[in-house]
Amino acid sequence: MQNTDLHIGGDWRPGGTGDRFDVLNPADERVLASVASATPEDAIAAIDAADAAFADWAGRTPRARAEVLRRAFELMTERLDEFAHLITLENGKARADAMGEAAYAAEFFRWFSEEAVRAHGDLMRAPASGARIMVQEKPAGIAVLVTPWNYPAAMGTRKIAPALAAGCPVVIKPASETPLTMLALLPLLEEAGVPPGVVNVVPSARAGAVVDAMLHDPRVRVVSFTGSTGVGRKLLRAAADQVLKPAMELGGNAPLIVFEDADIDTAVAGAMQAKMRNLGEACTAANRFYVHETVHDAFTERFTAAMAALKMGDGTDEGVDVGPLVNAETRDKVAAFVDDAVARGARVKLGGAAPGGKGYYYPPTVLTDVPADAECVADEIFGPVAAIQRFTDEADVLRRANATEYGLVAYVFTGDMARGLRVCEALEYGMVGLNRGLVSDPAAPFGGVKQSGLGREGAQEGMREFMETQYISASW
Repeated sequence: MQNTDLHIGGDWRPGGTGDRFDVLNPADERVLASVASATPEDAIAAIDAADAAFADWAGRTPRARAEVLRRAFELMTERLDEFAHLITLENGKARADAMGEAAYAAEFFRWFSEEAVRAHGDLMRAPASGARIMVQEKPAGIAVLVTPWNYPAAMGTRKIAPALAAGCPVVIKPASETPLTMLALLPLLEEAGVPPGVVNVVPSARAGAVVDAMLHDPRVRVVSFTGSTGVGRKLLRAAADQVLKPAMELGGNAPLIVFEDADIDTAVAGAMQAKMRNLGEACTAANRFYVHETVHDAFTERFTAAMAALKMGDGTDEGVDVGPLVNAETRDKVAAFVDDAVARGARVKLGGAAPGGKGYYYPPTVLTDVPADAECVADEIFGPVAAIQRFTDEADVLRRANATEYGLVAYVFTGDMARGLRVCEALEYGMVGLNRGLVSDPAAPFGGVKQSGLGREGAQEGMREFMETQYISASW
């Protein structure tokens, strides 16, 4: 928290108006730091800095860019404790969860240090004309990165690393709830060898105006956003004005299906991971639990016991599993989902009420007999609440699982691999965890279908989001 100003062109500077906003610790609601609030003019200054740095960075060899990213991985790995502590302070997640995020965030630097040297092209002879078709991938240009509060480190590095590997400078606008982790990353990147202006950070309490100004600058060529589908739609409309290349990782409504032949212990362990990673504040979090009626009671009892064993408290304290939610709005929204489900006939097996007092806490909660018309079935809960329903046959559960505008991730637990693969193919989701509660991996193409987004992050696809294909026709 030493640097709380904007970072533009390698310099720390206050916002143009001198305005600042407070970042709170969600565990006790105290102010952690006061952060400079960027104006639209500051944002354009960041674009200026990125533009000035573009030619040099894009002109470096892929190996030179790769070495910088590799060094960033090494430095961040040495400092995981520091980053995890900062993540917990501003986001609220428990220490173990924060350490997991910090390690995951660092891994994107390593993965894309390896991918930086693999921007392959193509050469062939045109069948009809006989001309040579030469294809190469080039840096697309300046990228605007807009990141959410739920993974303040990983959602940044998942975008920064592939952009830098591709040769693109970036301007990143972190969530106003959690800007400190991204600001702390800048000195590390400079130490790793990232030149001034290649990575710029503009926190702001005026996010809409700041991002809109950047998206209407003709020098910007890519916008990469992680967040809600509603905000994603607005950014897509703005991006259309300059025909920007969009990479959108949007909302989810993940079903978790437990068939009658599933190993119950495996299903419970996977469900705990899919539901409680990051307190359920993740677009990948299991939202709707569909459990076959013959194993419903056994699964529910074991899952409830596992949820009850979690310790809630300040995430910085030893042994805490469940920290506070990020803010009062999120906590109150989770509580409203539970109240609505109960009013419609759901039963509370565990939890179900905020404890009161300081901090934005909500306990691990299990609801059973959740009706199909409950609001939490149609929308993301984004909290530690599991909404369990019964099902009787495969066709019915597939229909219910696919009955959503979202299509990010689904989870399937079964002892029959043929059934598992058949169900995975029938699910309208960009990712499926088969007998696993975790799908995120820097080496995998992360992203959804339908209104859960456009494009992919991670894997080889992640770098292509920041590149354009150029075709040269030649004869010799």
